[in-house]
Amino acid sequence: MLHRDPSKLFPHDYVMRYTFVPLVPRFITPNMITVFRMVLVPFILYFLFYDNFQIGVPLFLFAAFTDALDGSVARLRHQVTEWGTFYDPFADKLLVGSVVILVVMQHINPIFGGLILFVDTMIMIGGYIRKKQGRPMGSNIFGKTKMFFQILGISLLLIALWAGFDLFIPFSVGTFSLAIVLAVISLFTYGL
Repeated sequence: MLHRDPSKLFPHDYVMRYTFVPLVPRFITPNMITVFRMVLVPFILYFLFYDNFQIGVPLFLFAAFTDALDGSVARLRHQVTEWGTFYDPFADKLLVGSVVILVVMQHINPIFGGLILFVDTMIMIGGYIRKKQGRPMGSNIFGKTKMFFQILGISLLLIALWAGFDLFIPFSVGTFSLAIVLAVISLFTYGL
């Protein structure tokens, strides 16, 4: 079944259960982690805009990691909320979308970056419509995998810019292409 219960564990939750989730104090909720990710976005953009990659890239990777962390904390501690099932993907799209606008459109191709943003926006609109219809649901495996490949594509591109590894740019484009395919599948299985 493509639609899933938001409290059902993903495979990475089993790893997170014994590694990072125990390090998160009980008073910190998954929604707090989501808001924290949103707050980090302007700082990430600032450092990347000024080509301060030694701070911007690790900060981006940390913010991306909080996506896996907040979801795992929510599912493992039985703290899944309707707010979180909507705003966690919103925070992801804010992070990815803003970096796509800043970096991908400039260093790869504006049309390619626009396509990534368009599909992600359609997913959010579809999710909002589902929520208004009283049918909210958690992300599915296509959405999770899409997010992983988007983060990987951005990371490869940022490392290429930071360290001068131009070879990473074609890998970044390939990874983004796969993410776009998964985003379209996610759009039809989650957003619409």
